[in-house]
Amino acid sequence: MSTGLDGTGAAAATGGGVTKLDRVVIRFAGDSGDGMQLTGDRFTSEAAAFGNDLSTMPNFPAEIRAPQGTIPGVSSFQVHFADYDILTPGDRPDVLVAMNPAALKANIADLPAGGTLIVNTDEFVKRNLTKVGYDANPLDDDSLDSYQVHAVAMASITQEALSGTGLGKKDAERCKNMFALGLLSWMYHRPTEGTERFLREKFAKKPDIAEANVLAFRAGYNYGETTEAFATTYQVAPAKLAPGTYRQITGNTALAYGIVAAAQRSGLPVLLGTYPITPASDILHELSKHKQFGITTFQAEDEIAGICAALGASYGGALGVTSTSGPGVALKSEAIGLGVMTELPLLVIDVQRGGPSTGLPTKTEQADLLQAMFGRNGESPVPVVAPRSPGDCFAAALEATHIALKYRTPVLLLSDGAIANGAEPWMVPDVAELPDLAVEFATEPNAPDGSGEFWPYLRDPETLARAWAVPGTAGLQHRIGGLEKADGTGNISYDPANHDKMVRLRQAKVDGVEVPDLEVEDPSGKARVLVLGWGSSYGPIGAACRRVRKQGHAIAQAHLRHLNPFPANLGEVLRSYDEVVVPEMNLGQLAMLLRAKYLVDIISHTKVQGLPFMAEELQDVLTGVVKGVDA
Repeated sequence: MSTGLDGTGAAAATGGGVTKLDRVVIRFAGDSGDGMQLTGDRFTSEAAAFGNDLSTMPNFPAEIRAPQGTIPGVSSFQVHFADYDILTPGDRPDVLVAMNPAALKANIADLPAGGTLIVNTDEFVKRNLTKVGYDANPLDDDSLDSYQVHAVAMASITQEALSGTGLGKKDAERCKNMFALGLLSWMYHRPTEGTERFLREKFAKKPDIAEANVLAFRAGYNYGETTEAFATTYQVAPAKLAPGTYRQITGNTALAYGIVAAAQRSGLPVLLGTYPITPASDILHELSKHKQFGITTFQAEDEIAGICAALGASYGGALGVTSTSGPGVALKSEAIGLGVMTELPLLVIDVQRGGPSTGLPTKTEQADLLQAMFGRNGESPVPVVAPRSPGDCFAAALEATHIALKYRTPVLLLSDGAIANGAEPWMVPDVAELPDLAVEFATEPNAPDGSGEFWPYLRDPETLARAWAVPGTAGLQHRIGGLEKADGTGNISYDPANHDKMVRLRQAKVDGVEVPDLEVEDPSGKARVLVLGWGSSYGPIGAACRRVRKQGHAIAQAHLRHLNPFPANLGEVLRSYDEVVVPEMNLGQLAMLLRAKYLVDIISHTKVQGLPFMAEELQDVLTGVVKGVDA
């Protein structure tokens, strides 16, 4: 197996036909109808149940049904599991399972020499080979000689295993992904009971299909056990994680759970007003299951209706939430500005994807930062928070909600496709230790002139948050809307001096949001180069820094959760290093903000391929910078 991604070699010990490894990266790849996402997810679930640390990267086409057997239609799922703390889903697979020629051609370049290649030979017929530009069958020439190739007639063996079930040939062949899962489960000593139970529950209404999938799964497992083609199996021991209860979780699920927790800790009902959009739709799907926790989900007719419903809910004394991706944020921008003007709490979740316009709907990017900061008319500041991993989405949702409620402001939470669809083990927190988000509503008139009126824009002197009154509260009638407000009274005002004052107050409120100081990881204390990231770049940056340190170089790492306002010590941290490197999946948006605010030069390393950074590419960049500084 290849060198450990996160700076640890894949130590192997062989005995009795079993090789012990510390980490493995497996990629399942096939046609978008071959069930690769389900296959990968099931393998991941068993790795999680076994106790491995893990990280995943699903990759699938944007088209609902791309032409079968073509490269645009290839779907893949990569899982990295280990017996130690890992940070990424892996750069390159140690094992590639290719269900057809298109999957092979699309992924073979990522498989390192000596890697294991498992191929479904039934699909390697002339018609399928021609579709993807193979002049000859690569299984018959020497083009794959540098790999450990296992040619398996998965479809044929699956059909034979299901011959007594009464299923037709087509339905039986659809179970070949479970054959592949069974084979890999045998190779890596994964438990089988959980998968069999899952299949029977998933297809409970179609018991014949459920049993067919179980039989195919067992056939793959038994094939590995009985064939002589696989002389060695592999074991990856459980990871030594901190004590606690863990579950496998994706970023979107963690965001949904964070919103549920925010509802419980604030005592407020939640309305998610949203419109389905890739890759954010799973937040709606998950939250719709939790009505018992005071969650109402509203699938609106469009993005604008979704956010306006959420803002209306906040006006009514609930917590309004809306979820979307970059194109939806563009449509919601006017309503976000309305939230800034009305100074109501609102959580806006942006699960970023490749753009512009419709762009790359199923691919990841970090290119909405400037839109989050400035994508509204007028001076319209909002706090911006970004989680760093799937599990971190839970805490980030609570943090963003805390800011929205405490400071009476919309908050933008910037996730992305890699975080949303990726999975990792997540320690279930102790509910008693979650932050108290309780809110105090205005209950009586507050006018300082003794008039007995309610002034909605009378502010808390510490937070500058305005009073929040539930409509219908006796004596607290007040006007609200998008026109400029008079300070204190909230009356419509076109006075120039008042507008200047209100603009500055809204900016000061956001600037005054309390955020923790930036923490720097520098084990040696001698680093002269700092790597600063935000969002999902955390894993690749951390893995690359481990590698650089393993080479004997000192390097520091820091990661921003709060992007507006920045941590108070950020400028001091930046000026403490000879060089600052900022990797981003955009063309340098954070780098531009840092240069403008702190007048510090930044080495910007960018990537906009719809794919996350690889640790090895960042390692090369960082090693070059460190050597240049040390020279």
